[in-house]
Amino acid sequence: MRPYERDPAAIYAASFATVRAEAALDRFPADVAEMVVRVIHACGMVEVADRIAYAPDVAASATAALRAGAPIYADCEMVASGITRRLLPDGAQVRCTLNDPRTPDMARDLGTTRSAAAVDLWDTEGAIVAIGNAPTALFRLLERLDDGAAKPAAILAFPVGFVGAAESKAELAARPRETPFLTLRGRRGGSAMASAAVNVLGILAAGGVQ
Repeated sequence: MRPYERDPAAIYAASFATVRAEAALDRFPADVAEMVVRVIHACGMVEVADRIAYAPDVAASATAALRAGAPIYADCEMVASGITRRLLPDGAQVRCTLNDPRTPDMARDLGTTRSAAAVDLWDTEGAIVAIGNAPTALFRLLERLDDGAAKPAAILAFPVGFVGAAESKAELAARPRETPFLTLRGRRGGSAMASAAVNVLGILAAGGVQ
């Protein structure tokens, strides 16, 4: 067996040092760069930094919302489960309505996916939205904003896949509906990235970076 690092603190430090050394982070404000670092750490690909689209105030808006007690809406249970509660301010709520008993009937009536229908149960005003799975959830959120739904404090959009993922994120980046956002252009994404973006907000809201 080849030698390998066993010390958790050393692994942690070396991982983030590697990301910061290898990723192109110069174009990001410092707080947004921390979000990008965590997204990279979640996927192991420093090149995704080049595909990030964002609003400069996304981190500031989201951390202020967290401090004010705003809820976090996740499009799927995997995103919700990946959010580390101990990093969030006391009382912060993580909500996922995908498995709400109303969702299947709503999806059937609307002729859409459960992920999209679940968005109709969100109270988006001042909330943080984290999407790491379903492009239809992001499309539906944008539709709701077009229809006059209250704006979230931030949209963290990392839907993944071959049908609609790139397109939904391109729509968000092109027309963010006056809402701060962070997204990864193209097909790549995933729940781990979305959760990581939320987790660093908790650290920033507490006044530092671990």
